[in-house]
Amino acid sequence: DAKKRIGGLASMISAKKANISKSQTLNEQRAENELKSYAAISGSGRPMYTQVKKKRAYTGPSKRTEITEVKDSKRVVKLHGGAYVEELAKKLKIKLKELIDKCLDLNLLIKNGDYVGMTLASKIADLYDYRVEDISFNEDEVIGKTDLDEKELEKLPSRNPIITIMGHVDHGKTTLLDYIRNAKVADGEAGGITQHIGAYSVKVNDSTLTFLDTPGHAAFGAMRQRGADVTDIVVLIVAADDGVMPQTKESIKFIQNAGKPVIVAVNKMDKEGANPDRVKQELTENGITPEDWGGDTQFCNVSALKGEGVDELLEAIALQAEILELRAQNKGQAEGVVIESRVEPGRGPLATILIQSGTLKKGDSIVVGETHGRARNLSNTLGKDIKQAGPSTPVQILGLDEAPNPGDILNVVKNEREAKKIAQNRLDERKSLQSTITTQKKVSLEDFFAAAPVEEGKKKDLNLIVRSDVQGSYEAIKSSLETLSNEEVTVKVIGGGVGPISDSDVILADSASAFLVGFNMRPSTTARRLAEEKGLDVKTYSIIYELINDVKLAIEGLLDPDVVEEFIGRAEVRDTFSVPKIGLIAGSYVIDGSIEVGCNVRLLRDGKIIFDGKMSSLKRFKDDVKEVKSGYECGVGLENYNDVKVGDLFEAYKMIEKKRTLDDVMGASNEF
Repeated sequence: DAKKRIGGLASMISAKKANISKSQTLNEQRAENELKSYAAISGSGRPMYTQVKKKRAYTGPSKRTEITEVKDSKRVVKLHGGAYVEELAKKLKIKLKELIDKCLDLNLLIKNGDYVGMTLASKIADLYDYRVEDISFNEDEVIGKTDLDEKELEKLPSRNPIITIMGHVDHGKTTLLDYIRNAKVADGEAGGITQHIGAYSVKVNDSTLTFLDTPGHAAFGAMRQRGADVTDIVVLIVAADDGVMPQTKESIKFIQNAGKPVIVAVNKMDKEGANPDRVKQELTENGITPEDWGGDTQFCNVSALKGEGVDELLEAIALQAEILELRAQNKGQAEGVVIESRVEPGRGPLATILIQSGTLKKGDSIVVGETHGRARNLSNTLGKDIKQAGPSTPVQILGLDEAPNPGDILNVVKNEREAKKIAQNRLDERKSLQSTITTQKKVSLEDFFAAAPVEEGKKKDLNLIVRSDVQGSYEAIKSSLETLSNEEVTVKVIGGGVGPISDSDVILADSASAFLVGFNMRPSTTARRLAEEKGLDVKTYSIIYELINDVKLAIEGLLDPDVVEEFIGRAEVRDTFSVPKIGLIAGSYVIDGSIEVGCNVRLLRDGKIIFDGKMSSLKRFKDDVKEVKSGYECGVGLENYNDVKVGDLFEAYKMIEKKRTLDDVMGASNEF
């Protein structure tokens, strides 16, 4: 019985052990399943624990966690052409004061509110082991422009000259071009004349001349505003029977401002009353002197209606072109200017382009101003399809999405995607500028006095915004300008600093009637366009004394002129006459100078001034006259004064305004 009881107890113990093991296994499986479910929900994709962690045996003191270094790819500061100091400090993840103090230790003088360009920003970023990356959109990089030095320019092949015809209306501009076009058609098919709206190409001996018609004049004006060269030579037409007229004078100013050589065509020599010498005289008075009068301008007498002298004119143009030694790159991507454009029904936008450098090929992706497309078809000025066009060649392009504006620049890019990107960027910039424009104002350094009128006798302010390439130059320029202040004009540098002229500078200049000045710095693309839209003048210099001299001229325009007395003449009273309704008339003899109507008069008796005022009348016998010179008699009447006696002396004088210089003011105030 005891053995049976012991055996029963052993079997019971074994069963209990089996149940416990089974229960433990089920619990472990249940826990593992729950962990798997949790891991799936948390998104880790794997169980947090796959087995129960065991206690790790002691192996010695634990190691410190190593600090992870920031990757070089993350130590980059991305800027859009530059940044304000606060923005740069934020991107470098440091406090503004720390950045300013750090730069001060390195003799970099910057302060809160300064704008730093890419060069200076790179130097500052280097202090903190960061590098700077310019992420602004750079058209030049996309277009691939390259500047050539003088030696490289000398190696370029020669190109044909581009000529613009200018002059007064009805002086024969169109008639001259029509004669050139029609007279050369017989020679033309083999390489003589080619003709299209606004542009003509003429073969003269071994040279080809490209003429721009009236649309070319408009394009020349637009391009002059954009600082590009379109025309090489200007032919000024003046009618021999009419002489210099208002539009002739406007053309002369235009030519002089553009700095282009000019050839004068004295037209209508076949008409009665033609007087070429009169034309020469009038043009000399306007700054254009003929060669046979000691000047440097060629004059050609022509009759555009009959064709007389036209060949000589073309030869003179060809000779001038040889002297200029015009050159251009005839390979690579083309660059040109829009002469005119239109939308033709059934074909779409058409643009006449004058190629300036490179070669435009059929199929090239192009961007023209704010338009883009592909040169699907090229045609010459005869309307014939061509495959390519080189420098100084007018060509008609089909394939743009819109008609561009005259004066817009054509550039060839790699593909249509880049062309569209550039055009869209220009469009966005223009729209953003237009949204900031309120009223247009003209602010010019030269016309400051007219642009900013002030009350007479009140002290005037000349506000300037100066941008420089380095802080040292900025401080020197600012100090030099502010020392020009005097008792009448205060020079204030109200903004600026180091870096390019920015949009905020233009907005400040517009609101404060200030002038934008850059020393070795130019405005950004958007700032330049904003300044053009607002009519603000932006001056850039590379020589400090030129900058200072221009500001001096602006200050002198603000100075009140000196009013000085100019002696005219003296007359002695010989007799007096009383005239009814007029008053006393003093019969006088002019003994020195002259007596003029409207001048001021002093009446001297025994050397003492007894009257100082206006003269009411001046007569010679019974006739009113404007002037009586020395040695002649006259009758003088004074305004509201009759106490004149024989032997008195009249002293005639004028009060004239004399322009003052800055040296006069500084010398008077002992400040310079």
